[in-house]
Amino acid sequence: MSQIIETSVDSEIGELEGVILHTPGSEVENMTPGNAERALYSDILNLSVADEEYQQHAGVLNKVTKTFQVKDLLESCLNNNSVKNNLVTDICTSENVLFLKDKLLDLPSAELAQQIIEGVPLENNTLSAFLSDERYALRPLHNFFFTRDASITVHDKVLIGKMANKVRERESLVMETIFNNAPSIKSSTINPTESSGDQNLISIEGGDVQIAREDILVIGTGERTTTQGIDFIAKSIQQRHKGKHYIVVQQLPSKPESFIHLDMVFTFLDKDNCMVYDPVIMQPNRYQTILITIDNEEVQKIEKKDNLLNCLKGLGMDLKPIFCGGRKDLWIQEREQWHSGANFFAIAPGKVMGYARNVYTLEDMNNNGYEIISASDVINNKVDINNYNKCVVTIQGSELARGGGGARCMTMPIRRKTVTW
Repeated sequence: MSQIIETSVDSEIGELEGVILHTPGSEVENMTPGNAERALYSDILNLSVADEEYQQHAGVLNKVTKTFQVKDLLESCLNNNSVKNNLVTDICTSENVLFLKDKLLDLPSAELAQQIIEGVPLENNTLSAFLSDERYALRPLHNFFFTRDASITVHDKVLIGKMANKVRERESLVMETIFNNAPSIKSSTINPTESSGDQNLISIEGGDVQIAREDILVIGTGERTTTQGIDFIAKSIQQRHKGKHYIVVQQLPSKPESFIHLDMVFTFLDKDNCMVYDPVIMQPNRYQTILITIDNEEVQKIEKKDNLLNCLKGLGMDLKPIFCGGRKDLWIQEREQWHSGANFFAIAPGKVMGYARNVYTLEDMNNNGYEIISASDVINNKVDINNYNKCVVTIQGSELARGGGGARCMTMPIRRKTVTW
């Protein structure tokens, strides 16, 4: 029997001990130019190329930590008939497809897990179905390979995402089912849908939530995470933690769509380094940085700060910025930010993963002591990342980046070692 892993994440950079991934499948391709925007895509991915690139991403993680696949975890949960019935009922009710309930419940666990993710084709057995522009009765989860958003490990709990768009709500239902029922994971969940606040106003997505230190959260607010969502997180901290805690809130632009989450403009790299998109994070602009101080189980103070890095410095985290797109050319910065040039995922302090295509970003990292090594060399045992003090493992991203996310977006950590600050 495999060892059960307990959820525990107290930083963005602690050495990995477990992650959840979802290898993109047919759900990524099953859309048209006409409905791609509805699926939150600006383009249609070529699955065969995306899969080759994703295998580099997953291959590196398989080398350095324990990895779980969403579909396997979901299948293990669906072997329990009570769990199966509850999830299918919730999905069919939420998406107004109760006519599918009995059909789905009759499926074996493996096939049901696949259809929950890849969609259920619409049967043309009525005139309405025959004339419908839809191809699916239960639509594919086009965005699920971005496993970061639907659940967030915060310390020993898992915060279930309250997605901003209905097309992603099923992802949260699946992840809550996994964390409450998967035999291989021990955890408990916090769900914003159970709060007393206005549910229509609360949204929280994992790309906006970063754990800077055990007592500091950094959260972006914009198109995907609302201020009401952050208020919910603050209240949860008040109820669960004694002593002083901080939430650093960074407002984000609503346009262009590449600013979708905080991790598209800011990520932690090491104890003393971070990746920034300079125009939003460092330069004077109208996007405020706000510090919320929580002590004695109450919000003690809410105040504006100059910028995100200065705010963190005041809390004892003095981070040297490395610049997405380099330091010289705004156009290059904009291009590389668009292709997730700031979206790095830490394997351990100073050891991160990102796209090879963002060459000016990588040049700035190299100038700051990060060795550039390829994912294929790690996978093929040509290099050992343990031999490096600082390094960035590069994965190919000509196709994956077009989906609107990078290495951090595609990886949901469930356990990290504690960092000694």
